[in-house]
Amino acid sequence: MLEFKFDTQLLIEGTNLDEDAINDYITANLKGDCLLAVGDEDLIKIHFHTNEPWQLLEYCASLGEIYDVVVENMERQEAGLQG
Repeated sequence: MLEFKFDTQLLIEGTNLDEDAINDYITANLKGDCLLAVGDEDLIKIHFHTNEPWQLLEYCASLGEIYDVVVENMERQEAGLQG
C-alpha cells in the first residue's frame, strides 16, 4: 500500500513566483513526498504525491492561475485500473 496515493501535477502561471518559496511552503505545510517545483517567476510546474490533493490545489491557486491539473490515484494504477 502506498503512503501517499494521489499523484498531483499542475502548472501555476503568475508573476514573481518563487520556486524555492513554493517548495519550502509545501514541504513545511502539506503532507506528501516526491515534490518537484520548477520553473521561473512566470510559470511553475508542480508534481507532488499526497493524500489531500485539494490542499495543494488551494495553495497553488492562491499564487496565480492554475491549469493542466492532473490528479491520478496511484493505488488504482498499481492494481491495473484507470488512475
